[in-house]
Amino acid sequence: MKAEIVNSADVVIVGAGAAGLFAALSLAQMQTGGLRPRRVIVLSEKPLGGICASCWAQGGIAAAVGREDTAASHAADTLKAAAGTADGDVVRVLTAEAPSYIKILEKFGVQFEHDPDGSFKLSREACHARRRVLKAAAGDGFGFEMMRALVEAVKKTPSIVFEEAGAERIIRRNGATAGPVQGLLARRLKDGKPVVFAAPAVILATGGIGGLYAATTNPLGAVGRGIAMAARAGAVLSDLEFVQFHPTALDIGEDPAPLATEALRGEGAYLLNSRGERFMLDCHEMAELAPRDIVSRAMFAQIQKGQKTYLDCRRIDVSHFPALVEACARAGLNPQHDLVPVMPVAHYHMGGISTDLNGRTSVPGLWACGEVAATGLHGANRLASNSLMEAVVMGGHAAHDVTTSNIANVGHINTAALPNLPQTRSMDAEKDALRHIMTDLVGVIRHKQGMIDALRNITAIAAAAEKYDSRLADMALAVRIIAVSALRRTESRGGHCRNDYPQAVKSWQKRTFVTLPEIDAQTAEILNPIAERRSMA
Repeated sequence: MKAEIVNSADVVIVGAGAAGLFAALSLAQMQTGGLRPRRVIVLSEKPLGGICASCWAQGGIAAAVGREDTAASHAADTLKAAAGTADGDVVRVLTAEAPSYIKILEKFGVQFEHDPDGSFKLSREACHARRRVLKAAAGDGFGFEMMRALVEAVKKTPSIVFEEAGAERIIRRNGATAGPVQGLLARRLKDGKPVVFAAPAVILATGGIGGLYAATTNPLGAVGRGIAMAARAGAVLSDLEFVQFHPTALDIGEDPAPLATEALRGEGAYLLNSRGERFMLDCHEMAELAPRDIVSRAMFAQIQKGQKTYLDCRRIDVSHFPALVEACARAGLNPQHDLVPVMPVAHYHMGGISTDLNGRTSVPGLWACGEVAATGLHGANRLASNSLMEAVVMGGHAAHDVTTSNIANVGHINTAALPNLPQTRSMDAEKDALRHIMTDLVGVIRHKQGMIDALRNITAIAAAAEKYDSRLADMALAVRIIAVSALRRTESRGGHCRNDYPQAVKSWQKRTFVTLPEIDAQTAEILNPIAERRSMA
């Protein structure tokens, strides 16, 4: 079916989470030549204000706003958690600017919790030297509160047009990986029709990759499509191997798994095994407040020994954590009196599309912000509550850079030359198989043969998906990029743990960068090394 151009704008944003909406509001407030608000189209597969990872962020947003806190301390904690691979310049800039963005969020209507003296009420989470996590006035649902305010602001902004459509391909002039961006090929949700949204600037804010795993805290739509689209368009990707597994998702049979926020452990909740042992005391000096990768691996080790793992909240007041109370109630549990079963699950992707401090990618006319982007802030292991901070700061940076950039006109879009979008049948069984492959073979603890097996197992799925299901095709591509990147890094660091290379290696204390052609070549070499070497001879 031939696509048609249905709308055009100055900027098209893909994704309606915190990063996407903040960027849209920032752009709408900036004038084009002093004459009119910049016209912005926001594409999303969910209704405005619908389920997204930002909505589910419980703990809060990190910023050095406390009387005794400093941006330098926040930066130091971020660098320490990042296990040696964060970009120091990015860390220093974003932590320094975070307090000013808190003020902007207040202007957009976000209701923060305050102490009786009027100052922000702050909590402490893992690896933070001080209390610097701001929470919502309503309790632990900060992401929900922030999204409520941003959605209301967007609804009051006429220059922002919201479209329910799923982005499929980035359109570049003169071919898939050639000229500047011309817009997006998408699929309209109401009728499945392929359509084109023309724009000289595209901002990807599509979120993470948790939905690629069988156990995750992310919405199941978070399957790495932004990474796949950018890769197909020729963008440089970075740090794909670093996946953060949150140690305390509720193990109550729900998919996705409800999150037991890290703030619970900050308030004094303990981790116990089936024998009632507080096993984290022997694993790290910070016990339950150790970095997430260490806590997740310690829990995984307990599970491998046949133990179940529990969060003991009986010594703290859980009334300030309504999301936990409500989730436990669905399973017939009361966290004030019962041990809460928890497990490590895919939670956040430190890797993604490589960007600079302005959100620019390597593709002219393409920006990225939020979890889909790899700015270098998080390094190998994200510091708790830095994700929403990065989303709004980088959403603002990207918006400003778009308005100050010399962007080429869209020019003529040859719709006849656009790729076909297969969607003849939904391959649900194959999607489920792919998610289990990721959890079993590219999960909390990895090894060479398991990841090679994962690549072999997705080959047939990927081939069929290219014919029948474009979403699954993008999922399979994202899986392949992550698995190959994890195979390349022959060490353990942060969110990347290999039992065949259990130690961190000094020579690997660096970020990684890769393109799709490089991934293709490395896939071929991994799966058929003898034939690949002969072809290169």
